[in-house]
Amino acid sequence: MEPLAWGAILASVLRLFLPVWIALVATFALSIVFKRRLGLYGKLFDSTVGMIGFGFVMFWVFTALFAPLIETRDVLSQISQMKNVLPGTPIPDGSGHYLFGGDNLGRDVFSRMVAGSRIVIQIAPLATMFAFMVGVTLGLPAGYYGGVFDTGLSFLANLVLAFPVILLFYLLVTPEIVETGLPQYIAVVLFILPLLFLVLLINSRYYVTPGFRNIVIAVVLVIGGWAYLSLVSEAGTKIAVLPQALDIIHVPANILIVFVSVVFVNAPTVFRIVRGIVLDIKTRDYVSAAQTRGERPWYIMLWEILPNARGPLIVDFCLRIGYTTILLGTLGFFGLGLSPESPDWGSTINAGRKLLTIAPWPALVPAIALMSLVLGLNLLADGLREESLKD
Repeated sequence: MEPLAWGAILASVLRLFLPVWIALVATFALSIVFKRRLGLYGKLFDSTVGMIGFGFVMFWVFTALFAPLIETRDVLSQISQMKNVLPGTPIPDGSGHYLFGGDNLGRDVFSRMVAGSRIVIQIAPLATMFAFMVGVTLGLPAGYYGGVFDTGLSFLANLVLAFPVILLFYLLVTPEIVETGLPQYIAVVLFILPLLFLVLLINSRYYVTPGFRNIVIAVVLVIGGWAYLSLVSEAGTKIAVLPQALDIIHVPANILIVFVSVVFVNAPTVFRIVRGIVLDIKTRDYVSAAQTRGERPWYIMLWEILPNARGPLIVDFCLRIGYTTILLGTLGFFGLGLSPESPDWGSTINAGRKLLTIAPWPALVPAIALMSLVLGLNLLADGLREESLKD
């Protein structure tokens, strides 16, 4: 087999991404047709910047979804003859080409880039959502009630924000700290807050219909409580509260450390943003009207104040996913949390940088992928900001 020229490499890559192109076209077509019925999401398609950002983001989301169909090789398979080979180099057994070249261990750079998107798309949005639920749960009462409660939580948030982030990650992944079970204990505290948020949300909304409210809360507590215990419990660790038959959510220790670290770092910032917004909104007339009607405090916080803060929070959510993506890349680059053979973009960049002057493609390909996703998230946030200001 002959090596592929750049034109043939590009054609092959475009062909492999065919499921992604079809999904993108279908998503844009349906969204544009029904955009007037889709609220703020539909208004996003009135913004050129927002559409470009949305396109970048959804490209990587669909890449993560269709990764098994796109990858040309197993991400861990090594071929000694393919170490640091040029893009388009044929595989000796004639089974195909390394479209973006090979890395220092003879693995396919293209397949590892595609597989790396799954790690980012799985961790970054979910960790950011958890951080927001923690920040909102604590920020709403802090801004609404004020006083000693606000002062205490603000002090704790400032204390976490003042701690060097990288040093925190180094501490959490050291074997001595892991053996103490500290990451799991932090998870126990942080992961209960999203469940508490859901209970408060349901209770405040359906307080006047106690029968229906109790049924819904019971369902949430049973399902959410089981998911919570299954998430924090792991056999053979300090916290193993569920029998193996019920513990079906298995989170590897290294992934749990990364997840906890991201939530722990982002939650104080979200708390400060929510608290600041609440301090402003709670003086508005419609909040005073709700208080005059005799509405309960949590109803006012969750159903009067929070919906009117959605614009800044949605924008910050998109930006924070970008920050989390960079943070995951940083963790992988320094070898913190994720396993060394992981195809995540940070680890791949770190492995490729050692031979950057000789073979730049193993480091450049994941770096460009990481940059494009973060750029898309920033453009998407700009588009959402534009449209939210028009409301």
